Amino acid sequence: MISRVVITGLGIVSPIGIGVSEFWKAALAGRSGITAIQSLDSFPMAGYRSKVAGQIHNFSPEQYLPAIQGGRVDRYAQFALVATKEALADADLFMAKESPHRVGVIVGAGMGGMVMGEREITQLFKSQKPHRVHPNFIPTITLNSASGIVAMAHGAKGPNLTISTACSSSAHALGLALQCIRSGQADVVITVGADASITPLVFAGFCSLRALSSEFNDAPERASRPFDRRRDGFVMGEGAGALIVESLAHAKKRKARIYAELGGYAATSEAYHMVIPQEDGEEICTTMMLGLKAADIAPGQVDYINAHATSTTIGDAVEAKAIRRFFKNRADKIAVNATKSLVGHTLGAAGAIGAVASTLAIHTGQIHPTANYDDPDPACRLGGISRSVQERKIRTALLNAFGFGSNNATVVLKKFVT
Repeated sequence: MISRVVITGLGIVSPIGIGVSEFWKAALAGRSGITAIQSLDSFPMAGYRSKVAGQIHNFSPEQYLPAIQGGRVDRYAQFALVATKEALADADLFMAKESPHRVGVIVGAGMGGMVMGEREITQLFKSQKPHRVHPNFIPTITLNSASGIVAMAHGAKGPNLTISTACSSSAHALGLALQCIRSGQADVVITVGADASITPLVFAGFCSLRALSSEFNDAPERASRPFDRRRDGFVMGEGAGALIVESLAHAKKRKARIYAELGGYAATSEAYHMVIPQEDGEEICTTMMLGLKAADIAPGQVDYINAHATSTTIGDAVEAKAIRRFFKNRADKIAVNATKSLVGHTLGAAGAIGAVASTLAIHTGQIHPTANYDDPDPACRLGGISRSVQERKIRTALLNAFGFGSNNATVVLKKFVT
């Protein structure tokens, strides 16, 4: 018999709030966290096509973390530490009572320590003094720095992994946490998605790719508009989401509060294009089908989809087409929303932040609005997208996440029933 896996703790650092309570209140209000970028590390914005992002303002790691943790790691790892700290407290999980080798850490990250990486390489070329490169440069910029520091901060000695598949990274991290527990490698997995890449070089790269919105530089809160006719690209965001995932047996033993159940997961590759999805939506259909099959759930049982929905012209249309193609006559009856409409595209953190929103939707019966859905694009029209809060009894939810490199993930979440 396949062991059941549940979610018992949540933590978040986002442009609309640090902490689950603040995040969820803002999300249900449909409040946008997109603001104008004044400068990028003192780099002027004049040469950038896009000038808006989902930034976390006035973030002080010392407000949330011991100096020994927060002061020696990159911004993305600071976000991961803060989100993890909240999730562990939310779950009432005390590591001193756990067998450390039975607690794993799996982090999804798209870019890694880009803040320090760009700063150090710039200083090196300016100074021409290689001996002045920061001694912690290498361990700080490596993609597994967040998973390492999270494990060290909490004494988690089980499997320690970092998944980097661009925008689907932390959705895969959640899926692998499910598999890790079902295979018996761990009882608990601290699952995190984190990214902080609103930096001069990364932002310039996305601008050069013509991937970012540039039509709403004077109205930042309107820039991220999934499924809307006027969408013109995604809005970069930053942040972290953390979920405590554990076996049902372990959760029951310690009498934990259960938010939702992790039912299944699927990972596929379109093997098509580095940045553009296959336009017929067939592979997205396949991913959703395989995820539901892994969870032993019929398509007719799906009530809600937290869509990948980045606000790009092609991506949103293809995802909507895939939902229609897969769910057929039920497509308009399924509630669909886009968390990125509120926080922007947080890259490697997107799946985890979407999973937090999905878990809260299942737990509370409230689905947050999709912001800026003012003029529905006929190519993306789905009856379940709303600018208002939707009250639903959710049995099954899908979390979709798609990344550069033709990478697809679907995670199936369920209402927990004893």
